[in-house]
Amino acid sequence: MCTMTTAPHPADQWPGERPEAARRLLSAAVDSFAQRGFHATTTRDIATQAGMSPAALYIHYSSKAALLAEISRSGHAATLALVEQAVAGTEGGPREQMRRLVEDFTAWHARGHTVGRIVNYELRALPEEDFAVVAELRRRIEDTVRLVIEAGVADGSFTATDIRTTARAITGLGIDVARWYNDRSTETPEQLGQRYGELVLRMLGAG
Repeated sequence: MCTMTTAPHPADQWPGERPEAARRLLSAAVDSFAQRGFHATTTRDIATQAGMSPAALYIHYSSKAALLAEISRSGHAATLALVEQAVAGTEGGPREQMRRLVEDFTAWHARGHTVGRIVNYELRALPEEDFAVVAELRRRIEDTVRLVIEAGVADGSFTATDIRTTARAITGLGIDVARWYNDRSTETPEQLGQRYGELVLRMLGAG
């Protein structure tokens, strides 16, 4: 019998009602995609990583693309909830909201860098219907950032001129952290978030 070799993932990585076997498969898919890339990974690789048979995988997911879609939807939904909470739960104006948003967004991509790389850099492998769902979540994340910038420009906190491009640049900074951050990085996710928060405020002309 195969033993489970999947690296541990946060307990809240896969929210909602899911059988334990489905959670194991999602974590195994993350590790397999990270090690081999989506296209080089087989369903047998994922099942073996989860300590299961390929037949057991198909009970829960029809294909490796279905697993990627579930990982991508969950990751983007979690990120959207994070940025919305950062804005809604922060006292003060746009400056304080942006700082909190960037700190949390950056720290999330550092802390969950393996999942972050997959959900952001394997988008082209998603089936068209699943890509549309993820694209809408990404649009809502960017729109949340854009609205904070617009509010800051309106009250004089920010000096950005091209608001949409600036919003994309801010989200791009945070997303890119997942590409290079690893467990040997000298800064903690929280420290990196603070540095990025200051960087973005300077970029927006907020000092």
